[in-house]
This record gives sequence, C-alpha cells and structure tokens, in this order.
Amino acid sequence: MGVPAFFRWLSRKYPSIIVHCVEEKGKECNGVRIPVDTTKPNPNEVEFDNLYLDMNGIIHPCTHPEDKPAPKNEDEMMVAIFEYIDRLFNIVRPRRVLYMAIDGVAPRAKMNQQRSRRFRASKEGVELVDEKQRMREEIIQRGGYLPPEEIKERFDSNCITPGTEFMDNLAHCLRYYVAERLSNDPGWKNVVVFLSDASVPGEGEHKIMDFIRRQRAQPNHDPNTHHCLCGADADLIMLGLATHEPNFTIIREEFKPNKPRPCSLCGQTGHEMKDCQGVAREKQGQHDEFADTMPVSEQEFIFIRLCVLREYLERELTMASLPFPFDFERSVDDWVFMCFFVGNDFLPHLPSLEIREGAIDRLVNIYKDVVHKTGGYLTQNGYVNLERVEMIMQAVGVAEDNIFKKRKEDEENFRRRNKEKRKRMKVEQQGPAYLTTGQFAPQALGRRDVPEPIQNARHQAYDMRMNPREQNNKNAAQSLKAMLRNEGSSSSGANESQDRRAPKRKAEDSDSDPEPEDNVRLWEDGWKQRYYKNKFDVDVTDSDFRKKVVQSYVEGLCWVLRYYYQGCASWKWYFPFHYAPFASDFKDIKEMFTEFEKDTMPFKPLEQLMSVFPAASGNFLPPTWRNLMVSPESSIIDFYPDDFAIDLNGKKYAWQGVALLPFVDERRLRAALAEVYPDLTPEEARRNSLGSDVLFVGKSHPLYDFIHELYRDECNKGTVVPPELCFGIQGLLNLDNNPVLPDKPVKSPIPTLRDISQSTAVSVKFKDPEFAVGYVFKAVLLPGAKIPTKVLKPGDWERGNRGPWRPQLGFNPNRQQAHLDQSGFRALGHSLNRNQQGGGQYSNTPPPGTYHQGSYRPQHAGGHRGFQHSRPNPQLGASQPYQQPQFSRHQQQPPQYSGGGHGWNRVVQSQPSAYQQNANRDRGGPRHAGYQQPHDHWQDRQDDRRGNRGQPQQIKEKQRK
Repeated sequence: MGVPAFFRWLSRKYPSIIVHCVEEKGKECNGVRIPVDTTKPNPNEVEFDNLYLDMNGIIHPCTHPEDKPAPKNEDEMMVAIFEYIDRLFNIVRPRRVLYMAIDGVAPRAKMNQQRSRRFRASKEGVELVDEKQRMREEIIQRGGYLPPEEIKERFDSNCITPGTEFMDNLAHCLRYYVAERLSNDPGWKNVVVFLSDASVPGEGEHKIMDFIRRQRAQPNHDPNTHHCLCGADADLIMLGLATHEPNFTIIREEFKPNKPRPCSLCGQTGHEMKDCQGVAREKQGQHDEFADTMPVSEQEFIFIRLCVLREYLERELTMASLPFPFDFERSVDDWVFMCFFVGNDFLPHLPSLEIREGAIDRLVNIYKDVVHKTGGYLTQNGYVNLERVEMIMQAVGVAEDNIFKKRKEDEENFRRRNKEKRKRMKVEQQGPAYLTTGQFAPQALGRRDVPEPIQNARHQAYDMRMNPREQNNKNAAQSLKAMLRNEGSSSSGANESQDRRAPKRKAEDSDSDPEPEDNVRLWEDGWKQRYYKNKFDVDVTDSDFRKKVVQSYVEGLCWVLRYYYQGCASWKWYFPFHYAPFASDFKDIKEMFTEFEKDTMPFKPLEQLMSVFPAASGNFLPPTWRNLMVSPESSIIDFYPDDFAIDLNGKKYAWQGVALLPFVDERRLRAALAEVYPDLTPEEARRNSLGSDVLFVGKSHPLYDFIHELYRDECNKGTVVPPELCFGIQGLLNLDNNPVLPDKPVKSPIPTLRDISQSTAVSVKFKDPEFAVGYVFKAVLLPGAKIPTKVLKPGDWERGNRGPWRPQLGFNPNRQQAHLDQSGFRALGHSLNRNQQGGGQYSNTPPPGTYHQGSYRPQHAGGHRGFQHSRPNPQLGASQPYQQPQFSRHQQQPPQYSGGGHGWNRVVQSQPSAYQQNANRDRGGPRHAGYQQPHDHWQDRQDDRRGNRGQPQQIKEKQRK
C-alpha cells in the first residue's frame, strides 16, 4: 500500500530524482506487427542488470482499470498482464535477471491492513450499486435518458488474494508466458527468470528484498549490479535505500491527477455520477461511426534514481563537529527509520506528524540537533537504539501543542481561500453585464475575423458609457424589489421568513461541503484527555494503559525496521490498536522491548482468506469454511460484521478514516477451522499448501544444460547453483513437480493464445541461500562497489521548486530535443485535422531517439543535423530510432555507451556490463573488459563551425535580422 503523499512530497523536494522513460514502440507494416528488438542497447542510455516486478502493482490496474473499459473476462485480464510485462521489459531491458514476485501470505502485522481494505472495498461496492440504482430511478422519473444497464457480473478485486482460484490460474498462466518468451523472444534468451507466485509466503516487494539481501551476502555477488524495481508503493523507495546498493532505480507509472473518468450511469466523461443529468450522448460522426473509437492515452513511466536521492540526502544529513565519526550509510538508515513515524503499512502515524505538514523535515531538523547528545546513530543493521529514539520523541512532544494549533490555523485559512475562490468563479461564470459591439468588441486571440466597422462613433461611445450605468440601476431596482417583497411577507411569520432565507445564506456564505464533526479538538487545551477518552475509552490518568499502547508501538517500530533490513522477525506480531499514542508519551522506552518470539510460521493461504475476507467475498472459500462467516451458530461470527463504523479521525473523506473492525483472534480462528479442515477437496488442499520459487532459463543460457542434466539423472536432492554459470547467483535447485521441459509442448491456458509446440526453456524449483539463525545482514556498501558519478550541480540545491522545470528524457541530461516556435506550431496545426477527436496520430509519439553523447552517433544525411533525427514518419506515427552500428562477428568488442557522465556510465567499472557479456557470449568470443572510444573533439569543432545548418528556416531569418 505504501505511505500516502510520500512520493509527492519526495518528488517536489528532490525533483532531480525523476527521469522520464524513453520507450521504443513496435511498428506495423502491411498489417503485420513488428515487435521491438530488445537485444539492442537501451534507448534510455543505461543498461540494467536485474529487473524486479512487484506483480500486485501490475495485476490490479490490468484487472480493474480506472481510466479505460475493464476486461470482459479472465482471459483478457491475463493477456493485459502479459502486455504490461512486455512494456516494462521493453523499457528496462534487463540483461541478467527478471524476478516476478506476487504477494503471498503476509505477516499478521500486514493482515490487519489487508482486512481493513477488503472490508472497505466490499462495503463501498454494495453502497455504489445501491446509489446507482437510486439515481437511475430518479433520472428516469425526471424524463432523462440512460443507456440500458449492462447485466454483467461485477469483478470482485478481493480475489487478488493468495489461496483463490484466480491466483492459482494466474500462476499457471505466468508459467506459460515465461516459457513462450524464453522460447521465442531473442531479448529473453540470456535472462534468468524467477517466478515467486502467491503460494510462496511473504509480500512481493519483501520477497524481492530478501532475494537481494541473500545474494549480496554471497562471495560471488557483483557489487556493481544495476537493479531496477517496478512498483507504485512509496515504501519501495525506502526499501531500495535500505539495500545500500549504489545502482538502484525504481520504475513506476507516472501519476497524472484529474484524469477524466466516465460516469458510472451514462458512460460519458465530463461529470461524476452524482452530477449526472441523464442527457443523451452526442453523436460521434455523422452516423455515430466513431462512438467506440475514443482514443485512450497510454500510461507513461518514470524512473526514480535512488543514487541521486542519496546525493540529496548526503548534503542534507551531513553534520559537522560530531562527537563520533560521520557515517553516511548509517545516517541513511536513520532517515529511513524516521520516515516510519509518518506512516507505513503496519503502524498508524503519530497524531502530530503529518507528511503534508513537513513532518519529515521537522524530524530531520530535530535529529540533527539531538544527535550531538545521543552519542551515536539511532539504528544499526535494522536494530533500534531506543534510548536515543526517546530523545527524538521527547523533542517532538515539546512541539505537539503548537503543531496542533498551527494545523487548525492552516485548515481555516485553506477553507477561507476556497470560499473566496468559489465566489470569484461564480462571478466569472456570470460573465460581464454589458459587451460592446463593432470595432471595440473583444476578439479571441488568433482570430482572423475582421471586426464590424462602426457606423456612428458618437452613438457607440454613448452606449459604452450609459449601458453599464443602466445595468447597475436595474440591479439596484431588482434588489430593492426583493427587499420589499421579503419585508411584506414577514407578517406571515418570522419562522417562515427565516426558513426561506436560510438556504440563500447557506449557499452564499458557507462552505459547500460540511465539515465532519471532530470531538477531540486537538487545537484546544485538554486535547490529550479527549483523545484517549474518544479513541481508547480510557482516562488520560490511566498511565498503565498509555504505557501499554506505547510499548506496542515501540515493538512495532522495532519490527518494521527489522522487516526492512533483516526479513520478517515474527509472523505473529501485530499492533493491537487502531490509533497511535502521542510523541510526548514516549517515556522510559529503553526497556520496553527485548526480542520477538522465535520460529513463528505464516498462515496458510485459506487461513489468511478467513482472516481478511468479509462475508460478501466468501464465495472464494470452500462451502463449509464460508458457512463460518454467516452462520449464527459460528463461534467466530463476530469476526465478520455486516456493517462497521469508520472514524474520520480529523480527516474529510471516508477513505482517509479508520475502519473500526474487530481484530482476529488467531487461537479462536484455528480452533474453528480445525472442524472444517477435513472437508477440503484435494484441489483445495493443494491451493492451501505453501509453494516455492521457480527458476526458468532458455536454451542459450549457460545454466540450461546443468538443469537439463538434473532431470535426466532424476536428482531428488537439492543441488547448489554453480555461481559461474548464473552471474554469481547462488541458491538451491530442486526438481519441479510440473516442470517446463525442453523439446516438450506447453499447453496454453488461454484459448486465444496458441500452444508452444516445442519449448526451448526449462524450469526448476529455486530456494534462496540459507543462513544460520541470528545471522545479521550488514547494511553497508560492499567492497568493490563504485559510487556513480555525481549528477547534481550547485544550482540544483538553490533552484528547488522555483523556476521552470522540464522533464528529463532518459538518463542522458544532454539529450538534444527538437523544438518548434510559433510558426512551426501554426504549420503543424494547419496540416492536422482540427476536427479529429483525441490526440491524433502524434499523441503517443515517443521522444526523439537521439544519442549525440558517447560513442554511438546517428548517421546524418545532407548536413541537416538539427531535425533529421526527430522527424516523425507520418505512416508510423513515431519518430525514427537511430540506426545501430553493425559489427561483424570477427570484431572483438562493440563500442559502449559513455552514459553522458551523469552517474550511469558503466564503462569505468572494471567488470564488463551484462550487455557486453551477453553479446560476447552470443559471438562465442572471449570476454574483454569494456572500453570507451575517444570523444571526437574534431567532430564537435566541425559542428560548432556549421552553426545553425540544421535549424528551421524561421530561426535563420531571425538571426539574419
């Protein structure tokens, strides 16, 4: 789920961490689609080694998208997931590893949040259906028009949970997908693919982090591996920092606010369901031939460069005159730890710390002031020093009263500004009282219409002076009449008059949305007493209870940090309250935590379904298990309330509130399930078992023959992966029960996709390396790790959010981009169809594929260097990519990107890049260290002498003048 508003705050405070992805599009020729060749160098001018996919961030938008029609059935959902992975693979182009991780059974600490979200989704779904039915009846009664209601089964997104048939089918489809790509796509042939499906316990992103942690601890690990993690959760940023890998990048969808969504009743855009008037849809075309051809904008992606974020943090966290040596890696760990206080998936945030109010900046400033007194850092390798944390919390507690008062003041100012804005908009919508005509009439910008000539200039001037006065006199007369009318009707009763005037006063003077009632009133004295009474139903003088809440929160802080740095410390622990304590309550916390319970085990998939599902989603469970949710005689019927309260907790919207659900008692749940376990069918028992990761390789991979030999020998014991055959990756291999085998057919689980007649891939079970109990993974930079070249310049610190901001395309900041002036835009506007709906053929055109930095130089023709590279082909609707230089098989090494000198140049590393290794392996030649061709300074001088040869004609004319 992540941390609400964290990414927005981070991207505004540190804007240079964002890089917009350059995506090469496939082409179509004579009706035949030509896919992108992912064996070519990455158009973003950086080579990634490993790509990790947090699959739940892909599954949800593909199964129930918000900005386009939903898939009609499960088969279409699977195809949409395949296409989404293909897009990511095309953008990132990993050369070593593709790791796909689906959320498995989560720890109890996470299950509470999952339970809240699923109960909310079920409740909101029922309320939406009722509201749609009510509004439909009202609109039809008023004579409005609505299209006939489609009778289709609503997709319950709760099925995206481990243990359901949907997730089991998804794992089966992904196995087919991986086998098909390894058999037919050249870009996959040297990539090791890991699939960790929903049967493997653990959240997807934490299974990925566990894989990275355990591989980093191996002696053959490459410390300069370039990782790329795909996911929309903001906590992935903190997880990436926690790895201490110097080359770590996150790719995610670019968030575009206020995207138009169709109305749920009439299907038209431009209004929400609550504002629907039942107006018939306008025809699209003369005969409505374009009704179903409305273009949908394709989602774009961005990179988040954690190495640049580390640069920002190094400048912000560096402290002078410390009584101990400054260690930047330790300070990064402390920064990650402090971010937990503003919110995470496992603990509620402290009442006084809101990320939108600059809570992280406040914590950092307090940290830098207090760290001189603490005598050291707050954390080390995922373990917390509580004595030092208490000093930070007490400093926050001193400012709590002022924080609450400032929050109330800001809220009132915000409401006042909104009220004034609504008044201004209302006046602007009414328009001017009088508009003159003729030569003095206002004209729209860009209009070429000739204004009407003035027939009588004196008469026109008289009208311009007198008409506004007459209009004011009319308004005054109307106001006077209304006042007399109200006074005359006052004899009928004061109450009636007040009732008649009340709506008008409310519409003009009050806010449009009523503010929720807040009984705590943190901005007034006595806030702590009211908080504990309203939220916990205890008196503030009950110090034992407050200490119990603080102790649970302290345990939670230790659990979360351990989870991020060492793995799950306890599958059973969870925070047993809906609300957090105050920072000022953190007193004497040094002895509040000792250690977590050892050797705890995760729930089984069906047990988790019983813990997080509402009764409305019971159809995903076996019949006798489902009966426990609805039967009045059930011993756990209280776990599944039909309705529940949502405490807004000072917020405005229900989705921001706290769902007051009862916590599941594990002992009671297991006792009730023991009676229905014998009713499971063999298929249900299989879905209820815990699985393992699966490794796939293609026929050209060095590990292929080794795995194939294991199946020939029918080796039944675990076999260690030879690190020299798999980029230093180590682990344990076991034969798969349902493997993908070479030269064997693979049946497609989707009717619209063809079977694989002869697979060239092989699969095997994989297990991460084991470590002794109590082993501590070190949160440090590994020996041999090369810090990327600095990206930020002195101006980046002062500029911040001020001044114009332009997105950077790809990892080369010196990428040349084509620009049009006003005349160019006019010419483009005349050449396009003005009546075309949507963005047209150029709406999805990717950025120009120019690569003037480094050894690759495009071939220029005719000396027109300025625009040659970016001229779009109208037939293809995309700019032409550069022509990659062709190398003969006898050449030892192709030239490599120089990367623009901004931290992404892998040439300076002693170990050759994954792209070079793969290229050399394909040619069968020896592996040589990468080299960089000397920069062509003579060519640059020639370019400078040419001046503006490639510039448009209108720019040349301006320069001549």
